[in-house]
Amino acid sequence: MIVFDFSGKKVLVTGASRGIGLGVARGFAQAKADLSIIATSEKVNDTAATLADETGQPVKGLVCDITDRAAVARVVGGIGPLDVLVNNAGYERLTPILDPDPEIEQTFRRIIEINVLGTYYVTREAVANMAAGARIVITSSVWGKTGSAGFTAYCASKHANIGFMRALADELGPKGIAVNAVCPGWVRTDAAMRSLSVLARDEGRSEDECLADILSAQAFDGLMEPGDMASTYLFLASEHAANITGQTLNVDRGELIA
Repeated sequence: MIVFDFSGKKVLVTGASRGIGLGVARGFAQAKADLSIIATSEKVNDTAATLADETGQPVKGLVCDITDRAAVARVVGGIGPLDVLVNNAGYERLTPILDPDPEIEQTFRRIIEINVLGTYYVTREAVANMAAGARIVITSSVWGKTGSAGFTAYCASKHANIGFMRALADELGPKGIAVNAVCPGWVRTDAAMRSLSVLARDEGRSEDECLADILSAQAFDGLMEPGDMASTYLFLASEHAANITGQTLNVDRGELIA
């Protein structure tokens, strides 16, 4: 069994007040990282305090809207040297192309702002303070390799994350900085369960029926929990992955065999 030890390593996880980000942040705190976590609401400070209580490690909560370039410069730039950046912050909503509601276009724009521009802003600020041996891990999605009706903006943004990761890995390789992406399948997060609820409503079916269809596409049955994702991120951020860069790693219970 691999035991991860990030003692003395400075780690930043974005979108860490809940869901996958929280699961990943907890994993790094348990591995004794010098951890900072970012989210858009003050709740991130409560999350940081909880993680610190659970693990006995200091955890710093930072409030930042990653679509605000000046705020990112102030908050991320203020952290100083970084060993690991986990770009996890994201936004998931349906954006059906045939829906005439003008709000759909606003939602589409917001998804791109957070998932694509926000990821870029944070990375651009952080990488200026990263040296050889540093790691960047981006949360994409299996929908970054395929598509799902109604989720045009989300799928587009997650495809963009993978393209960004691949180009960045090539660009930062000579500097000794590894860049990879994790592509989760269905995980029991607030965002995923909200999407499930909307899908069930739109299809006139129960959530249980919709979920059963989703899980039937997996090789392994069952819905993943946020904590199930942590070890993959820790692996990619560790010396065990020293020769891995420019790659996507599906963690989806066999939903997408690739």
